[in-house]
Amino acid sequence: MIDSILNFLAHGLIHAGLGSLALYLLVVTQLTILSVTLYLHRSQAHRGVDFHPLIAHFFRFWAWLTTAMVTRQWVAVHRKHHAKVETIEDPHSPMVFGIKRVFWQGVELYRVAANDKATEEKYGRGTPDDWIERNLYARFPEAGPTLLALVSIALFGFWGLAIWAIQMLWIPFWAAGFVNGLGHWWGYRNFESSDTSTNLSPWGLWIGGEELHNNHHAFPSSAKFALRRFEVDIGWVVIRLLAALRLARVLRVAPSLDVRPNVHLPDAETLRAVLTHRFHALTDYYRQVIVPTLKDEAALASERVRAVPAKLRRALADGGRWLDGEGRQRLQALIEHRPTLGTVVEYRARLLAALDQRVPEQALRNLQQWVREAEASGIAVLQQYAARLKAYALPAAAG
Repeated sequence: MIDSILNFLAHGLIHAGLGSLALYLLVVTQLTILSVTLYLHRSQAHRGVDFHPLIAHFFRFWAWLTTAMVTRQWVAVHRKHHAKVETIEDPHSPMVFGIKRVFWQGVELYRVAANDKATEEKYGRGTPDDWIERNLYARFPEAGPTLLALVSIALFGFWGLAIWAIQMLWIPFWAAGFVNGLGHWWGYRNFESSDTSTNLSPWGLWIGGEELHNNHHAFPSSAKFALRRFEVDIGWVVIRLLAALRLARVLRVAPSLDVRPNVHLPDAETLRAVLTHRFHALTDYYRQVIVPTLKDEAALASERVRAVPAKLRRALADGGRWLDGEGRQRLQALIEHRPTLGTVVEYRARLLAALDQRVPEQALRNLQQWVREAEASGIAVLQQYAARLKAYALPAAAG
């Protein structure tokens, strides 16, 4: 009897080897990631994709079983993050709470926000509210992981408990800490969005594409996170596979950008395209106007580009929004000593002001005036940028 009990505790019911245990762990953790990124994030929070009811309910069940997260609460917290990003109301901004706290205590920050009924009521609308949600998933969220623990121990014995513990840590570490923390602190940026979001890796292999966080903040409702040729989004691969099987329907993806020939002044089509691709336009301005200007002026002054601290160079991409008082003073001093740089920085601010105009007719007039003056500025890189900007267009709808 004792030998049987010890044998069960050591191997469980199926006596799986280490290879089988590792494969099982890989599969179940990836299912959990997919449940979060595909169902909670892309489908429920942003309405970028719809799934067949059977697939949607499987994801909802698996999220309950492996994370104890309630759909309505998760969606509410995430939507509030986008609505209040990098402000005191952002549930988990490293700019507010510090990178160490968000990385190591991200799950605690999530729980505080998730338990805020006002947040849930304002941002959690449109999520499932059926019988099973009210009477099981939302009412007894901790029952899922408890059930999973019992099943894991029954199947694998002691190893099942270890696997269960890893599963319980998976989302708190990779999502609450890694993406929410490092995803607003370190990495590369494709788009100069109005926050500090970054892409942690161009290959979204390990956590379903969530590494492409800057792309997501630039186009939140897009079901596809990979936006450059070298980027890979495993979540999007799964969506395309499900769509081919008629188990998913893609609702939104990030729009592409066309450039028309022979456009003399911005028109209504230009304005629509520039507003849609606002972050793209600002990114191009930094890379095609500010960076070359900085290099040219450094060369004329017999300086090397790295003589300007990297933090200040990056601050030129967003007008120094995230600098402290001392940093702003240093940025201003830099601009004052480089006349052409000061001019292109001023033009960037004026372009932003034109795009922020809420009356379309006035916004178009401001954009046209901006292009005229940019083309007459005598600054070659600014002229080239204005020539391309005025030709922006959205692709014609298919069929």
